[in-house]
Amino acid sequence: MTFRGDISRSGGKARKGGGGRGMAVGGGIGGLVLVGLFLLLGGNPGQVQDMLGQGTDQGQIESGGNYDHCQTGEDANTHDDCRLYYTSFSVNEMWERVLPEQANLQYDEPGLEIFTNTTQSGCGMASASTGPFYCPSDQYAYFDLTFFDQMRQFGGENAPFAQMYIVAHEYGHHVQNLEGTLGLSDYNNPGAESNAVMIELQADCYAGIWASYADKGPDRLLEPITEEELDAALTTAGAVGDDNIQRRSGGEVNPESWTHGSSQQRKDSFLAGYNSGQMSSCDFLDRGVYQDT
Repeated sequence: MTFRGDISRSGGKARKGGGGRGMAVGGGIGGLVLVGLFLLLGGNPGQVQDMLGQGTDQGQIESGGNYDHCQTGEDANTHDDCRLYYTSFSVNEMWERVLPEQANLQYDEPGLEIFTNTTQSGCGMASASTGPFYCPSDQYAYFDLTFFDQMRQFGGENAPFAQMYIVAHEYGHHVQNLEGTLGLSDYNNPGAESNAVMIELQADCYAGIWASYADKGPDRLLEPITEEELDAALTTAGAVGDDNIQRRSGGEVNPESWTHGSSQQRKDSFLAGYNSGQMSSCDFLDRGVYQDT
């Protein structure tokens, strides 16, 4: 069990989307996974059509969504969509407290959309193959559940806490958007020391901060995080390291093309936030604006 069975949440800025015919692409599942990994944790879905050279049909968005089957923490432990839905509450409740305390900023929650096939985001069209992403234009985080199965091909885990780590990472990008730093990420100027990498590593660190608080206090939504659950999140963080993706794609490791950081950097960044619970441990942009609590 991950969520406490006795907790209940409803409402929030969540919706269901999708239902279009999908994206016509060539290259097989490997190509789909690579596109997903581009978007996972930071890529711009507006660039996907250029990458693939194909168009999409717009899906239908069901505003307000239908999460009626997500009544309790037990439902979140049973259904993947409920798990992501409840994770959004856990992450939002943490940042509502931590962001004002440590960064002197008010937190406005982002939207959550779980979609199927295709959907139209404020950053462009996305499909089930493009994976999770955060769009700063409409301040929504987008998730298609089938992507978690594709993650296995790159050594990730489709375990509950690994899914939750990805949600927390995408919400970390929302925090960066509120801080005014997300726009510093420039995928046209990659490299191991680039702002693109620093932004991604910081979002991993912010996900670690969430994990540090998520199972503590009387209002916690999670049961105590186990070593096995933590390992699953770290394994998934390592799976989306640039060096791992390059190796598994059959290429050479080239740090000059990195946009997300190495596997070890991603694990270390998550642990930096997890072990400290402090935004100052995530100051990879050297801003010096955070206050420890």
